Amino acid sequence: MKVVVPVKRVVDHNVKIRVRTDGSGVDLSNVKMSMNPFDEIAVEEAVRLKEPGAVDEIIAVTVGSAQAQDVLRTALAMGADRAILIKSDGPVEPLDVAKLLKGVVVAEAPRLVLLGKQAIDDDANQTGQMLSALLGWSQATFASQVALNGDHAQVTREVDGGLQVIDVSLPTIVTVDLRLNDPRYASLPNIMKAKKKPIEEKTPADYGVNVDARLKILRTEEPAARAPGIKVGSIPELVEKLKNEACVL
Repeated sequence: MKVVVPVKRVVDHNVKIRVRTDGSGVDLSNVKMSMNPFDEIAVEEAVRLKEPGAVDEIIAVTVGSAQAQDVLRTALAMGADRAILIKSDGPVEPLDVAKLLKGVVVAEAPRLVLLGKQAIDDDANQTGQMLSALLGWSQATFASQVALNGDHAQVTREVDGGLQVIDVSLPTIVTVDLRLNDPRYASLPNIMKAKKKPIEEKTPADYGVNVDARLKILRTEEPAARAPGIKVGSIPELVEKLKNEACVL
């Protein structure tokens, strides 16, 4: 069984984001980039499914510039077998990403697509659901546990009230949550092997998709700075201050 794992190149989660002085967006100059953490969890889960033989081949896919090859190499070092880079220099909106992934799925015929529930740069949480709708496949979102059983997958989902266990028929789309697993660190031998694994390059035109933006970001602003705390000399003074503020309100 083939598994397709879409991954995205984002600003590393340990980096403090800086907004450009003109408010036109996030400053990406000299900033460390890495694989979206939720997508990294998806790659790890695909590898874990492959190790006992439930999966035969893992195909990592990304949409982005030539620099996005680094996240594909990371996926290959973790255990993916091959990769596809759909080259696009500008930002691509979730619906267009879903359309491109549909083209990959039609060409590769996987039985399972594993991807992060959202990317940490735009927090859209849309691509998996849109891909399910475009393909007409079942979907299981926010997965914290995945088990394959023949033509079905049993997925434990994280919901507001706790956990929900559902059974979905294959082929299916699964978006993964934080507690599904702890991704492995790629070993040096696997990193060296990843350099020899194939990365196929495609363009949006190869899949008949127009990726021109429909959304325009007008301005980006940093969150307001935290207000300083209240200094009081004693507990009675604090109580009196709170009483006065309550009277004003």
